[in-house]
Amino acid sequence: MPSKVSCLYVLTVVCWASALWYLSISRPTSSYTSQLSVPAGKTAKALKSNATTPFGNIRTRPLNPHTFDFIINEPKKCETNVPFLVILITTTHKEFDARQAIRETWGDESTFSDLRIITLFLLGRSTDAVLNQMVEQESEIFHDIVVEDFIDSYHNLTLKTLMGMRWVATYCNQAKYVMKTDSDIFVNMDNLVYKLLKPATKPRRRYFTGYVINGGPIRDMRSKWYMPRDLYPESKYPPFCSGTGYVFSADVAELIYKTSLHTRLLHLEDVYVGVCLRKLGIHPYQNSGFNHWKMAYSLCRYRRVITVHQISPEEMHRIWNDMTSKKHLKC
Repeated sequence: MPSKVSCLYVLTVVCWASALWYLSISRPTSSYTSQLSVPAGKTAKALKSNATTPFGNIRTRPLNPHTFDFIINEPKKCETNVPFLVILITTTHKEFDARQAIRETWGDESTFSDLRIITLFLLGRSTDAVLNQMVEQESEIFHDIVVEDFIDSYHNLTLKTLMGMRWVATYCNQAKYVMKTDSDIFVNMDNLVYKLLKPATKPRRRYFTGYVINGGPIRDMRSKWYMPRDLYPESKYPPFCSGTGYVFSADVAELIYKTSLHTRLLHLEDVYVGVCLRKLGIHPYQNSGFNHWKMAYSLCRYRRVITVHQISPEEMHRIWNDMTSKKHLKC
């Protein structure tokens, strides 16, 4: 007889499919014209009165008070067993297939029997009530989703990442390391855990690594990465890691979150994290294993990397199954 969780999972999948079909034929895709939006009808003053701030040693008035409430939270995720690694994955409401593919492949929390790994999906609030309800139901089954009360949009990706930093600093500050990545990334967990982080060694502090980019702002308004001069007047960005995937020691989560409260927000999340790191005097280490582009699959190529970009849920399963079944083969 099927278990209760199995039945709930099947029901969730059916509901997701029905809801997305309905939305595709009856509702236009929401467009977001504002950057770093706050919830409609909720003023900054009201948000501030509802927020709980665990960082009491910040004495000056914040430039960017992160006063968004948790709508969905997993505050007890780290209580019973301190994790070695927390994986924060930015995602959107309609990406159920991507989340499920990650749960069943590299994001499976039970992959390492000797290490505690936590996987969390980060979202804002959708403007569509149906999608919010579907994510709530998904959360009740898997308990791996965190949502704050800001509008979920590309231009609010910085808020989404800061939410993850806040969550680690508040509920899981004893973890050793944190990874931030996206829902279309394949992660070679063996390389990440055993070759990069090395559990048998002393945990590092003030550590940050990924694919380091040294560049400057794009002033072309047609570009996805357009940066207005009045928002960032400098001609060069500080070194920053591609937002497709970076890893840092858990102490850095609180440092970045605190620094963000006094740092003007930028809509380019990875650049903004780099700005915070510069203020903290933390220089990100270059690691060629982090790929921020798509790479054709071959067993030996994927054994040499940590991340690969633009991987669909179907590819995620195929790559994971192939690599898992061929661990005995040599390159």
